[in-house]
Parts: sequence; C-alpha cells; structure tokens
Amino acid sequence: MTRPPSPAPFCPATSISRRRWLAGLALMPLANVLPAAAQQALGACLPATDWTSFAARHLQADGRIVDFDTPNQHSTSEGQSYGLFFALVHNDRAAFARILEWTEKNLAAGSLAQRLPAWQWGHKPDDSWGVLDDNPASDSDLWIAYSLLEAGRLWNEPRYQTLARAVLAMAARDEVATLPGLGRMLLPWPKSVAKGPAWRLNPSYLPLQLLRRFQQLDGKGPWGEIADNTVRMIAAVTPQGFVPDWCAWSTQEQAFVADPEKGAVGSYDAIRVYLWAGMLHAADPARQPLLKSLYGPRRLLEQGKPMPEFIDTDTGVMRGTGPVGFSGALLPYLKAQALTPQLDAELARVRARVGSPAQPAPKPLPYYERMLLLFGQAWLDGRFAFSRTGQLQTHWRLLCPATQLA
Repeated sequence: MTRPPSPAPFCPATSISRRRWLAGLALMPLANVLPAAAQQALGACLPATDWTSFAARHLQADGRIVDFDTPNQHSTSEGQSYGLFFALVHNDRAAFARILEWTEKNLAAGSLAQRLPAWQWGHKPDDSWGVLDDNPASDSDLWIAYSLLEAGRLWNEPRYQTLARAVLAMAARDEVATLPGLGRMLLPWPKSVAKGPAWRLNPSYLPLQLLRRFQQLDGKGPWGEIADNTVRMIAAVTPQGFVPDWCAWSTQEQAFVADPEKGAVGSYDAIRVYLWAGMLHAADPARQPLLKSLYGPRRLLEQGKPMPEFIDTDTGVMRGTGPVGFSGALLPYLKAQALTPQLDAELARVRARVGSPAQPAPKPLPYYERMLLLFGQAWLDGRFAFSRTGQLQTHWRLLCPATQLA
C-alpha cells in the first residue's frame, strides 16, 4: 500500500509438521481460544490466499517481499514484518530466516539489534537499488519485535527473543513520546522528526494484541498506557462509527482532531483497525468498547451496502467501493459480532475474486489486498489466534492445500 508522504525531514514516498505443542503447558487449550471455524472441516480454507501462494508470488529467494504494483517495485518494512509473522503462523522456519536476513542486511544496515529498519527500499532514479526512505515506521517495528518474540517462544530460539527485546527497546526509545495532556503514545515515526502542536497519529499502527504482549513482557514500559490511549483515541475519532487513516492529538485543544494533512478520511490504512479489533481476544476488556466505537461497517453491511473505498469519517460521506481485500479484513470483525449473513456475503465476494486452484483468478491481487486476506482468512480458518495477553497461538497442522497461483 502507499503511505502518506512523510513529514520533513522525511523523503516523500510513493507509499511440517509441528514437532510439539511448544508452550502448551503455559497456554490454555487451543480449541478454547481459536474461532469456531477452527473446529470445522478444512473445506472452509481459501487456498488462493494461503501463505504458499502469497510467497510464490511476492517472496523472493533472498527473503525480499516485493510489491509489484508500485512503480519502483518496492519493498517495505511493513511487508517484511508481515512476512515474518505469516512464516511463523505457517511454521515456515526457512522463510522466516530468509526474510529476517534480508531485512537486517538491507533495511537495518546489517543489524536490527542496533537500528530500526528503514521503511522503504526499491528501484532508485539512478537505476540502482537501495533504501528510498531511511526513516523507520513504528507499526512495522512492533510487528517485527512481536514476530521475533513469538518465534523465539514457539520455536525455542533464544536469539530471536533477544533480538525482539532490542527492537522493542529502540521503538520505545525512539518512537514513543509523552504528548501533553494525553500521556505516552506511539508515534508513526521517530520522535526526532515529529512535531506539535498537532501530533500526527495512525490508529492502524496500534494493534492491541501486540501492545498486550509487550505489556506482559515489560510491565514497567509504556505499552499498557499506549493501549489505553489507543482505545480512547478510537472512541474520539469515530463520530460516524468509522475510523480515519490518520488523526492527530492537539496540545492546544487537548483533544483528538482531524489530521492536518490527510483530514478525516478512512480508507486503506483504517481498514486494518477493524481487522485488529475483530481478532482481539474475547476476554480483552477493550474488545467491546472498540467494537462499539467501530459500528460503522456493521451498520452499513447490515443495510446491504458495500464497504466504501473512502469515507469522510466526520460526515459519513462515502466514495467508491472497497476492493476485495477490504472484505478479507472484515471477516474477523464480522465473526466477532456473530454477523453470520454479512460474514457469508463477504466470504462469497472473496471466493468469487480469488478463484480456486482449478480455476485461478485471471489477475493476481495486489500485495496489500493479499496480505489483508491472509490475516482475515487465516484467523477465520483457525490457523492462529491471540491469547488474552497477546501471545500468538498457532495450529500448525491446519493447513490449506498448497497452490502456485501466478
């Protein structure tokens, strides 16, 4: 996906089996936390959205995940972080190692233990390849830290946990700021380039599952406070039940306000907020408040209307129809609220677009849409879940048939 242009001095951007149930004694039985779909037959799986299919197209042999729908064929720290997560979800240790190696070498100057990764790498104007925007993106940093932490736990690899702690410590040091009148909050970028009095924030950068896990890891850190402020933020910026891509904290008004650059528009970033909320553990105290704030898509789909591509979150004015990736992102959101007719409708839309191994879709979905589908469908199929404290819970035996869609 394309990120908004970075603030100065940012450069502008064209945005096996499982050997054992490791940690099983420390966690409740998987059947107690996975969605009901995990108890069902594998026929619910959508092979075209499976990790094997995604990796066949987007994951290169050296570990780089490519977004082919961008002019510079770029890779981002976001893509690398999601790649790490899904390699872990699918118990693909070789892919995990390759993705990590490429990320360290090309985005972190050789060491994620010493610097946060640059967010964008690709084809440069001088025809060379390299970093296009050197600044880190905090959402990617959290997903990298989380994936490393859980890989270390589930695969019993202490080196991954050590690296996770280093990445998380740098994120807390460089990307968490105390905003006057609000408290500690995760900024989208390093605080060295952030500025007030309107502090720009991105709601989709703050999955509560990850914050809960970090809070468990470091009870004295900022993560619990950030989680509380995230719930507060989402309640404040959703007057019509829809969340914007970007918002801001105004130190002058002591309130959340519209983003000074992007305004109150909800689209490709915001769709992830509904996804994160839907996948949140049912016992998390923030789940119901979040779903209550995010009532817009529920009401819209109950009326038989499609999710828009863009919406003014202040007025509710909508434009366009969201792509099929939006349907994938909404699957956990709908499942969490027992909206079965709407869930079935979105699943039907996804199936119609992605095709099947016997009859693949004529045109591959873009990277970002496929990633949204991976999150939504894999969670719905029961391949992973998040515990109340944010730990990743996998079901490595539940795998869809491999496909090689172009």
